[in-house]
Amino acid sequence: MRQDTDPKSGFNRVSRTFHSLRPPFPLPPPDAAVSAVSYTLSLRRNSPFPDSVTAFVDAATGHSISYEELIYRAETLAANLATVFKLSKGDAAFVLSPNLIQVPILYFALLSLGVIVSPANPLSTRSDLTRLFHLSKPAIVFTVTSIAEREYGIPTVLLDSPEFDSLTQSKIHNPSPLASPARVNQSDLAAILYSSGTTGMVKGVMLTHRNLTALAAGYDAVRVKRKEPAVFLFTMPFFHVYGFSFGFKAMVLSDTVVIMERFNLKGMLSAVERFRVTNLAVVPSLLVALTKDDVTNEYDLTTLEGIACGSAPLGKDTAEAFKAKFPNVVLIQGYGLTESCAGVVRTSPEDAKQVETTGKLLPGVEAKIVNPDTGEAMLPGEQGELWLKSPTIMKGYVDDLEATSATLVNGWLRTGDLCYFDNDGFLYVVDRLKELIKYKGYQVAPAELEKWLLSHPEINDAAVISYPDEEAGQVPMAIVVRQSQSSITEAEIIDFVAKQVAPYKKIRRVAFVDAIPKNALGKILRRDLKKLVTSRL
Repeated sequence: MRQDTDPKSGFNRVSRTFHSLRPPFPLPPPDAAVSAVSYTLSLRRNSPFPDSVTAFVDAATGHSISYEELIYRAETLAANLATVFKLSKGDAAFVLSPNLIQVPILYFALLSLGVIVSPANPLSTRSDLTRLFHLSKPAIVFTVTSIAEREYGIPTVLLDSPEFDSLTQSKIHNPSPLASPARVNQSDLAAILYSSGTTGMVKGVMLTHRNLTALAAGYDAVRVKRKEPAVFLFTMPFFHVYGFSFGFKAMVLSDTVVIMERFNLKGMLSAVERFRVTNLAVVPSLLVALTKDDVTNEYDLTTLEGIACGSAPLGKDTAEAFKAKFPNVVLIQGYGLTESCAGVVRTSPEDAKQVETTGKLLPGVEAKIVNPDTGEAMLPGEQGELWLKSPTIMKGYVDDLEATSATLVNGWLRTGDLCYFDNDGFLYVVDRLKELIKYKGYQVAPAELEKWLLSHPEINDAAVISYPDEEAGQVPMAIVVRQSQSSITEAEIIDFVAKQVAPYKKIRRVAFVDAIPKNALGKILRRDLKKLVTSRL
């Protein structure tokens, strides 16, 4: 460590940047012909557990596969996708599915070929899908029977079909000779995940094999010695960066993963008891339910060792109440974005008394706090926009040079979050500079909802803001100016928008005003609007 870097906070007063105090990890050269999959599989050599360890378990059926079988099926599937569907490096595959055991098999197969994985929410509306298809330009769709009635106009494979199962079990030999698959390089595009921008337009986040390699190496760097593999229950979807990244974590560390296709609290608690789950990965709304709902007393949860909580801010009161109810369960908080390939900051078991922080920088991560008005890098204790630098930072946004150049500045990712570091190197998230609403970890763009509101003939003007909610973190709230003579009600507005958008984007509250506060350029003054609404409630 350099002499001008504080050994407590990692802050360098010369560069005014914060550095991770955790040991760095090695990576292959940036231009190496190494895929994220091959590198991730190589890290399994550091695991004390054999490949016969259970990899994934379906909570509903109890069906499971070992890592040995998962790797074999992924390799077999990759060969068949190249042979039967002629998929090759640079093609994109659109994945529209709930959490199934088939999904991680598919991800690893596609990535090993250099095919770009592009997963999306299976609840996406047709207008959502039109935008996502425009961004990813897929050559093939992988989906499930329940939503297969949609016509995509390109080859479609059902993950829950016997045909897909056969593609993972035995290689189909093509009589004509095939060219060897193209080598996958670190710089190649690996995935397109989706992140809503404040303009209301969904952005395609481009993650490279380099990003995913660094993600896997980061998990290996913080590997904890265990006598038996951890048993993780995933509550988050595989299409979200949270679930997507944890798939790599499981492969690196030989975690046993219990997955739920359809989530409910009792089902999760039952699975914890039945499969002797040691760790949960949750969002704050679920942590609230675990803390408040007495149904937890009906299940044996004594195997729980830790809970990882991310995707949205966690309130101090909730964290303290959880620790009071589950004193033997370590609560780990973290911070990350789709653009940073998930977590870049995390607490550790030693930080148990710290309930308001999201933790310290993970290996390989640098950060600075920048005054959003002056561009000056700030000192510990001073608030500003969090900027990040890491080998996990995205390549950019698909077909959006303007957004990319505004977000990536000289190798730094501008997060849009108002934060500060304390003198011990802990990060605190104060507020969001961005206008995105975080509903149970999902991103909701106000502008998209405003578009639908303004399309209603009885609404003269409208704005959408976030409203704090203990369970969801934030909910979308509509501020509406009715047309003269209109008597449209809150319930009618909520119902109207609900018919246009995915369930997690629905308006949850409505307030009526005479005018929406705006600046001279017509931009909504959301902070003024929040103050106005708060004073009236």
